[in-house]
Amino acid sequence: MTLNALVAICLSYVVFLFAVAFVAERWAMRGRVRWLRSPIVYTLSLSIYCTAWTFYGAVGAAARSGLEYLAIYLGPSLVMIGWWWAVRKLVRIGRSQRITSIADLISSRYGKSNLLAIGVTVLAVVGTTPYIALQLQSVTLSFEVFGRDAPGAGAGEPQRLTAFWVAVGLALFTGLFGTRNLDANERHHGVVMAIAVEAVVKLAALLSVGIFVVWGLSGGVAETLARIDASALGSWQADGGRWAGITFLSAAAFLCLPRIFQVLVVEAGDDAHLRTASWAFPAYLMLMSLFVVPIAVVGLDLMPAGANPDLFVLTVPLSQGQEGLAVLSFLGGFSSATSMVIVAAIALSTMVSNHIVMPIWLRVTGDGASVSGDVRHVVLTARRVSIGCVVMLGYLYYSVSGGGGALAEIGLVSFAGVAQVLPAMLGGIFWRGATRVGAVAGLSTGFAIWLWTLFLPSIGAGGVISPEILAEGPWGLGWLRPQALFGIAGMDPLLHAILWSMSLNALAFFTGSVASFPTPLERLQGAQFVNVFQHSAGPRSWTGGVAQTEDLMVMAQRILGAEDALALFAREARRQGVRGDLPDPSPDFLETLERELAGSVGAATAHAMVGQIVGGASVSVEDLMAVADESAQLLEYSARLEAQSAELSRTAAQLRDANRKLTRLSVQKDAFLSQISHELRTPMTSIRAFSEILRDGGTIGDGDQTRFASIIHDEAVRLTRLLDDLLDLSVLENGQVSLNLREGTLGALLDRAVAAASAGEGGATLRIRRDHAAEDVRLVTDLDRLTQVFINLVSNAGKYCDAQRPELHIRVGRAEGRLIVDFLDNGSGIAPEARDTIFEKFSRVADQKAGGAGLGLAICRQIMARLGGDIRYLPGRSGAAFRVELPHEVALAAQ
Repeated sequence: MTLNALVAICLSYVVFLFAVAFVAERWAMRGRVRWLRSPIVYTLSLSIYCTAWTFYGAVGAAARSGLEYLAIYLGPSLVMIGWWWAVRKLVRIGRSQRITSIADLISSRYGKSNLLAIGVTVLAVVGTTPYIALQLQSVTLSFEVFGRDAPGAGAGEPQRLTAFWVAVGLALFTGLFGTRNLDANERHHGVVMAIAVEAVVKLAALLSVGIFVVWGLSGGVAETLARIDASALGSWQADGGRWAGITFLSAAAFLCLPRIFQVLVVEAGDDAHLRTASWAFPAYLMLMSLFVVPIAVVGLDLMPAGANPDLFVLTVPLSQGQEGLAVLSFLGGFSSATSMVIVAAIALSTMVSNHIVMPIWLRVTGDGASVSGDVRHVVLTARRVSIGCVVMLGYLYYSVSGGGGALAEIGLVSFAGVAQVLPAMLGGIFWRGATRVGAVAGLSTGFAIWLWTLFLPSIGAGGVISPEILAEGPWGLGWLRPQALFGIAGMDPLLHAILWSMSLNALAFFTGSVASFPTPLERLQGAQFVNVFQHSAGPRSWTGGVAQTEDLMVMAQRILGAEDALALFAREARRQGVRGDLPDPSPDFLETLERELAGSVGAATAHAMVGQIVGGASVSVEDLMAVADESAQLLEYSARLEAQSAELSRTAAQLRDANRKLTRLSVQKDAFLSQISHELRTPMTSIRAFSEILRDGGTIGDGDQTRFASIIHDEAVRLTRLLDDLLDLSVLENGQVSLNLREGTLGALLDRAVAAASAGEGGATLRIRRDHAAEDVRLVTDLDRLTQVFINLVSNAGKYCDAQRPELHIRVGRAEGRLIVDFLDNGSGIAPEARDTIFEKFSRVADQKAGGAGLGLAICRQIMARLGGDIRYLPGRSGAAFRVELPHEVALAAQ
């Protein structure tokens, strides 16, 4: 087949793709997009991962390195199968934040920083340049196969001319169909459909060549397997480090390559499509890799020594006279190359336009955001020029590098470059603590090391880095040699670059994030990204005035077009219930407007344009709640620790108090035993002594006899009272007491108590103040037991009140539905250290005044517990103060 015929076939194929793209665009304009947004089309669009590298280069890699090529397919498969949930999170973020590119994603996450977006854009352009050159090289070599009987490996002038015209054609096609819609967030239905068709073509072509090789040349599956076993590939030994490195690179590139991000996130109509793609795309990759080894083995057997294994997919059918199959294979490789260049140019042009051209335009025009005029032509022109520049940069790299080197190796250089975005991307969507400073530090470090250790050396010896620098390092510093950085020599150059660039990138990202504090907008965006399923795109609460609505309309018309802007404003006005077509600049509306603009000029530029008119933004309650989640968790954890610490401190204090109390009780118990033995022995001794005198008779008069008998009686009464107290306490504590409920008045009980206490003290002068009117309360209770409590309290006042004129105030009242009786004296009160033990058994405030065993208040507490009331000491009074509380029902029962 002549070269002219092949060119005619290529042009016909391009016209076919134009027709597919045109029809898809027309259908989309008419609203017939249901099948255009199907999961199958979405899955096929992901096939742009399978570029000329995988179509041609996979066979070449198998011929050179055995099964190592499988790692190229393994990485994306692991991402789609094992990390489906992370990809879904990316897609959800893209839809909720109207992300237009991977640079827009990074910029939006880290406070809508345009500086960071510019850095990612530059990295993406430089990192994709070798990949575009790879596609141009593959197409050029494909043409050369048909144009010469014995294709050479050199990069002569005809090859450069072919590559140039291929680049021009791809730039024109991409500019025509890739910039029809200004809104980069809207799907490019024409381009996506053309890519889906190309996916089918390249899969059919590779499978056709594989079937021909297995059944047409080798004689079947068994014979093919035997042929593989007999070849050098049958004894291939895997290099574990390189295998792991390529798998990691391919997985990282699948998430970070601008063209993959474009179809995976930006072009995603629904994150539910990922369910289909999670198994369908790995299946597609499996089919693409199915016949790679058979083609490589047969090619090594049939083709002459020195033949380029990257082209076995073409040269093997041609060597057997299968021109039609070879043309189909050529179209498959052509589809692989063109689809990659088209989507990569769209993605990169969007990044360049949104993050470089538009910010410069905003700065040059000053307050131009509210100036009338259509600025859409600026954006569209910037994107079209950017497409041409991106494609031409690939051509320049191809020309400078000489077009040499294996396709797979060139692809890995590009993969390693774009993988530098991975730490900032994953850190941004999973770690709220990631900051812009950390992202800039990580990207800058990784990009610089990748440039020095891999990208510049890949251009070729003498291209940018001289052989002397490669061998000895700059200025003779051996530890800075590009392929032996920090003195580590002997490693595979690819693994060497991955090790240093990714590790130092991640380290700088983490260190920068920990050492810096995020801005408020960073924290807001971090909350939206990390918790996208809980907080999807809450409003930023822009603040504006009514007079600014017209300025917003002017700006929207310049970016969205008059018709779309008027429709947007009218829709929002109807939603707000406002007359006319100008809605109030509410926070919700301003947020909606910013998101619509972000689809056309990027999140950072849209934020700057709205901010230029509105003048500032406040923070919504929803945003504060989202940001507070992490802080609240930390504070809650800290509060729990503090609460536990406080609880431990309280417990320790209580234990110390209990220990002191037990110590005092132990001392009091010993004192009680001593006292009780004294209290029992003293009357028993008196009774025994005087009874012996009376028994023996003798010369005692009647007066002495009467006095001795009185002493014996008094001591017996004293002994009986002590024994009664012990018995009462024992009965009360064991709950064996039986209450004798009777009706009476509180005043009468107090009269009895005062009389009994006064008689018991021998008529001691204790002035008692009472309010008899307040005491007129009828009770139904055990009157004797309650009187016993009152007697004890009045007696204690008479014993312990140390005022010069002892006085006891008995006050009756009500508190919280309970009847209370307070006994307040004017003495010095009870010492604070003794108050917690006064109701314990054997406790006495002052031994020298006690005159008893210290059981009175303990008995009172037990009695009040049985009556359903309470007795307690009231601190903070000038003297001793006791409060007796009775349930309200006791008083009401007698009414």
